[in-house]
Amino acid sequence: MAGRLSGKRILVTGAAQGIGAAIATAFAREGAALLLVDQDEALLAETATGLRAAGASLIDVAADITDADAINRAVDEARAAIGPLNALVNNAGINVFAEPLASTDAEWDRCFAVNLKGAWNCCRAVLPGLIEAGGGAILNIASTHAFTIIPHTFPYPLAKHALLGMTKSLGLEYAARGVRVNALAPGYVATQKVLDYWASFADPEAARAATLRLHPGGRIATPQEIALAAVFMISDECPFMNATCLTVDGGLSVQQHPA
Repeated sequence: MAGRLSGKRILVTGAAQGIGAAIATAFAREGAALLLVDQDEALLAETATGLRAAGASLIDVAADITDADAINRAVDEARAAIGPLNALVNNAGINVFAEPLASTDAEWDRCFAVNLKGAWNCCRAVLPGLIEAGGGAILNIASTHAFTIIPHTFPYPLAKHALLGMTKSLGLEYAARGVRVNALAPGYVATQKVLDYWASFADPEAARAATLRLHPGGRIATPQEIALAAVFMISDECPFMNATCLTVDGGLSVQQHPA
């Protein structure tokens, strides 16, 4: 039986761990061929080896998404190895959190270089091929930071707001060419970054409990739950979904105050 993503050839960035690795695993399970990109060469190789052992068709390229030439080369390698790409998941990103006046120019530049310009580098690398093929799908992994603000997280939410703007702009620009561009906004997800965040407190268990209390269901998402949403949005099951954002946060951004 063909998988839900059979015939898809998908670039996934930030694929070595966390949400990116979960997305790559789910995509491979649904029959997609993959180009996996991450700047952590060793961890990416480990993830790719595990997926190949499970039967996945993929190539992995260690690259920094802020390097447009490196991304273009990776896309060229994928074309030769698995065929022309017809989908992209912009998952790679970094947390840059500060009080606004305490933030530095270097933090600002790095935040926007990865979270916005890096995503654009990948879009720009794949869009000509999608247009030439008559269509395709791009999914930008945004965040609830794209439409809400948590104090002392500057300038991260600015970059995610801009990523959502780019999603809408590209979605409208290329809709008539058959290209869908959407965003997916997770809230808290049980990744190593969140575990490290809790561990940064004097009482990690109390920090964890405080985070869970923010959620109506009393828990946070698993990376696999975010990946399930990504499968749907990249698949052909939502062909009229374009220039919009799907929120997958368990109701976090809807609840004004925890009960």
